[in-house]
Amino acid sequence: MGSPTAGLAARTDARHTMIELTHVSQHYVDNQGALTHAVRDVSLQIASGEIFGIIGRSGAGKSTLVRSLNLLHRPSSGTVHVAGRELTALSPDALREARHEIGMIFQHFNLLSSRTVYGNVALPLELAGQSRTQIREAVEPLLELVGLAAQRDRYPSQLSGGQKQRVGIARALASRPKVLLSDEATSALDPETTRAILDLLRKINRELGLTIVLITHQMQVVKQICDRVAVMDAGRVIELGSVLDVFRTPQHDVTRALIGDVIAHELPSGILERLRKQELGAARLLRLAFTGDEVDRPLLSEAVRRFDLDFSILHGQVDEVQGQPFGSLTILTRASPATIAEASAFLAEHGVSTEDLTAQLLPAPSGSSSGASAPHLTLLRGDAVPLATEALNRVA
Repeated sequence: MGSPTAGLAARTDARHTMIELTHVSQHYVDNQGALTHAVRDVSLQIASGEIFGIIGRSGAGKSTLVRSLNLLHRPSSGTVHVAGRELTALSPDALREARHEIGMIFQHFNLLSSRTVYGNVALPLELAGQSRTQIREAVEPLLELVGLAAQRDRYPSQLSGGQKQRVGIARALASRPKVLLSDEATSALDPETTRAILDLLRKINRELGLTIVLITHQMQVVKQICDRVAVMDAGRVIELGSVLDVFRTPQHDVTRALIGDVIAHELPSGILERLRKQELGAARLLRLAFTGDEVDRPLLSEAVRRFDLDFSILHGQVDEVQGQPFGSLTILTRASPATIAEASAFLAEHGVSTEDLTAQLLPAPSGSSSGASAPHLTLLRGDAVPLATEALNRVA
């Protein structure tokens, strides 16, 4: 039996640029004649074999952008290169041929109810004029890959949501694409099924060397599977980087809000209000971010000994991002500016970043409130006594 993966990994092993967008914009004129800018001057490079996430709130332009990658939405301006070809310069016939190298999966599956699992996966190959033998040799290994060999003769109405999405993934892989586009493919699924589908996409990426572009509004999805991420707002890419870097030091308020659904970057409003009612004097509010091996090192206790630090732990969380430990700790300290600078420099030498959040202690503007955060570990004592320092000193 033939394998749909034959030769594919070899073609995509090299980490060259698979997708390149250059100054891509997309605008529409509505029924009232008003101009809507869905995508504004976006330039991106996505490497071969990469899982690249595009995230943003509803209406940010991410779905319009991903449909520009295969020219389902032709950009109003700019160029799109995929696998070394400029799609925006191709004739209609050449574009149809080029689209065979770009698979796509959708939020609502788009399966034909009159066709079985096997029939849905085989459809693009039938439309391409392949023989029954060629189709069988392509489809059967794909059903094995996505875990649906036993369900090959079932109809969509007999499948769960996760199974339907697996059919969609197998169908998208049938033409042996170099790129797989996923537009909110897990949004309609429960959390457990979402994790299973993301694990399958990661497996496909690793085994086939496939480049995956994943559109989502869920930062948990980005955290679980993506190598790099672009954050969109109002049609623009406002932040771009490795997932670990973006989680560790988000630069934009929109990014911080999206990450806050997974790892809280802001103090909960209740803690802030209690702090604002206290006489804190020259106290500084600091957030420390740890990654990798530094999560397990006793750096804080060493900093306490070296710099005679007093601090209170207000808020903390440890998680894992792309297989690497990631920790965040918010502390309140009355140490002098010079001591804080020295301690921050010491921590930076060991890969721990320090962010000054003291401005958050200022009274909130009338009528405003801090956003709610995801569940997290919180240790708080109302009078801000430095219990953490006392404990560390005793241990030391």
